[in-house]
Order: sequence, then structure tokens, then C-alpha cells
Amino acid sequence: MEALFIFGVILKRVLSGIQPSGSLHLGNYFGMMSRMINYQEKNDLFCFIVNYHALTTIKEKELLKENTLQAAIDFFSLGLDPEKSTFWIQSDVPQVCESTWLLSNVINVGLLDRATSYKDKLSKGISANVGLYSYPILMASDILLFGGEIVPVGKDQKQHMEMTRDIAERFNQTYGKVFIVPEPDIDKKTHLIPGLDGQKMSKSYNNTIPIFGPEKALRKRFMSIVTDSADIDEPKSVESPIFHLYSLFLSEKDQLELKERFIKPGLRYGDLKNELYECFWEYFKPYREKRDYLMNHKDYVIKCLEGGANKASSVADEYLSSARSAMGLNYKG
Repeated sequence: MEALFIFGVILKRVLSGIQPSGSLHLGNYFGMMSRMINYQEKNDLFCFIVNYHALTTIKEKELLKENTLQAAIDFFSLGLDPEKSTFWIQSDVPQVCESTWLLSNVINVGLLDRATSYKDKLSKGISANVGLYSYPILMASDILLFGGEIVPVGKDQKQHMEMTRDIAERFNQTYGKVFIVPEPDIDKKTHLIPGLDGQKMSKSYNNTIPIFGPEKALRKRFMSIVTDSADIDEPKSVESPIFHLYSLFLSEKDQLELKERFIKPGLRYGDLKNELYECFWEYFKPYREKRDYLMNHKDYVIKCLEGGANKASSVADEYLSSARSAMGLNYKG
């Protein structure tokens, strides 16, 4: 639990995780992954693949195994450096499960009943299992057990972060100060990345654009982005998903130029989609090359993940020991 110093500066511990529920997409990258990768340069970065969480929706053994390793490879391909961060697979640090049980004894059922994410998933037909219901407690444990101070999340996770803060405060009030109360970091510019249909990009809606994949299939996804019926001689809406997606790859100056192009007559949506695709393909070119290498060197990836799990376990053991002592479970000493 000691603070990390570099050149006399105390670094903040930034922590976040991502579910291996399918191919990672542009919403994942611009909403969370790129931010985490940037954080590793000036912060104490803790990042992990939350495969325990994925059990609430994925029931196929081989699919979960494949998705978990692919998500790790994608993160490394996109620039996460195991030498500059602590990166691991959630199930490789099982202390988080004991911590979840300890935290579950300081909150009431009403807190979980208010979770809108749980209600939303039920409305989409997802089975109402206990894992899904208690998801916010496991998420709180993910954060508190590793001393997360800043937690980058999307707007849809804002309530879960409020619940995590509530859980930490209740535990500290009941047993004495053990856990850090984290602060959410919600990027207002990228917290809602539109999908092909204009809704939030999500695997649940099948409206995603994968980061990696066959060129022909990816181009087809771009060409299926929904547009309005504006003719070539009419201005185009800057509220359209194609404008928002294109803007993700541009500087502020280039975004203004794009906006001017949209409000002037003469643009074809088909041409815009091709432009956007070419911009996307060029942007991720070096990452595809690195990913090809890592796909052929999975032993290296696994070795890095094992090292990250060892580092994360050391931190988890400290917080878990403090929590156990505070609750009276370390009866021998």
C-alpha cells in the first residue's frame, strides 16, 4: 500500500478493467483502452481483463478462454507495456473473490436493488442469476483491493462507481480506514461512442466496429453505418454516427474542417464512409502488425500476464490482510 514515487513525484494509481465478452471494438478503444494506455506514462497503472464478470453472460468454456487471451493480446498490441503497468487476468488473482464476500457484509440489499444496469440487462432477456445481481460488489472489490484512486469508466458505469464509493465508505466507517475511496474519471468527449445504428456501440446491440479483423469484413461494417436521406445537394447532420466516428480520428482543427464539409452541400455519404474506413485502416496499421507478431508468440503474452498477476497479488494480499484484521478474522494474532 506504499505510494509509488518517480523523480520525487507521487503517482496516482489508475485502475480499470474490460470484459472479454467478444471482439474488442472502437467503443472499447476510444472509451477506455486508449486512455488506459496513455495513463501508463505518468501514473501507476493497474489494468486487467475481468473474466469473472464475463461469467454472467458467457457459458461456453472455450469461448471464454479464447476471448480472454485475445483481449490481452489486443491490449498489448495497442500499446499497453507490461514494464510500465500492472496488467493481469482477473481470475489469476482469486483474492478478489474473498474480498467480495467481506464487502458484501457491509452493504444492504437495497443498494443492489437500485442498480439500473441489472434492470437493463434483465429487460434484454439476460438470465437473472446471482452473479449478475451481485456484479457491483465484485466490481467494488476489483477497485478497492488494489488501491485504485482514479477509475476511468464510461457514463454507463457511473452508478457502479457511486456504489463502490458507498461500499468503501461504509466499510471504513464500520471497521476503520482500510480502503481508498476512488474517484471516477469520465471523459465527456468519448463516453458514448455511437455504433452502426447510432446507439451506443455495444456487443449487446450487435452494432460494433471491431478493431481487428479481415479487411473485407471490416469495410462492410463501415459501409453499413446508418445515415439519413439527405441528398448530395443538402447539408449533412453533424449529429450523425458517421460524423462522431470520423471525429475520433481527427485533431480539433481537422474536426472543424470536417464540420464545415458536412454543413456545405456536395458530400456523398458513401464517399464519407470510404474516407472513414481508410482513416481507420491506416490508424491501426502498426497495431495490426504487432498483433500478428503476438499471435505467433503467445508464450510471451502468457509470461507477461503471469508477471502482472504476481504484482497484483502482492497488493491484493496487503489490502485483504488489513480487511481481515479489521473484521476480526485474523484471530491468531
